[in-house]
Amino acid sequence: MLDLLGRSLLDYQKGDRSDDVHVETNISEREILFRSHFFRSFSQMIPLEQLALTMAQGRVLDVGAGTGSHVLYLQEKGLDVVALDISASAVEVCKLRGVKQAVCADVLDYNGKFDTILMLMNGIGVCQKLSKIDLYLQKLKSLLTPTGQILATSTDIIYMFDQDEDGGYIVPIAEDADYYGELTYTISYKGKKDSFPWLFLDYNTLQNAAYHNGLSCELQQEGDAFNYLAKLQIDQ
Repeated sequence: MLDLLGRSLLDYQKGDRSDDVHVETNISEREILFRSHFFRSFSQMIPLEQLALTMAQGRVLDVGAGTGSHVLYLQEKGLDVVALDISASAVEVCKLRGVKQAVCADVLDYNGKFDTILMLMNGIGVCQKLSKIDLYLQKLKSLLTPTGQILATSTDIIYMFDQDEDGGYIVPIAEDADYYGELTYTISYKGKKDSFPWLFLDYNTLQNAAYHNGLSCELQQEGDAFNYLAKLQIDQ
């Protein structure tokens, strides 16, 4: 993996904004990815993110922290927060922006105990495929304190598919996919391409997976783009 997204964000942080980043998926056309979206302040974030950040408490782990925007806000509020990302370039951006604790690692290889785990900006996507959801939920569960919480956002992308005359959705699932929310993203930057899997989960599927793994799952808020914020906790 070339980590073109991370490299492009690091370039942006350092002032190199001469080349556009393009993104496409197996169900959507190529478009420009505006990197400024990764550098938003709290007031610029969508309501789902703002709510999640106000709910964060205790020791916090931000999984897939990216450029550290969520972490920086929580740092300013005095919370003990760790930015975790698999991209070394993204972690460097975090450090350049003033994140005090930034770790480059896969969450499956990371250990610790946290009162709040954040998975924002469709953060459930790090699970990659529906077949891996149990693996990731069990790992995330092991990182929680007994009363801890996972605050995660995702999107039901069913709206992206056509409907038939009866109102049903026509969903052509890729040969290597088991669920319509399993997408492949392709990033193009400075003449190179990089692809990676990402998972979008409808709320009912997430809730069922949570229950199967000994976690409660509560819908906190729905957004205006088929997206939502959910809170998962260890089922007592």
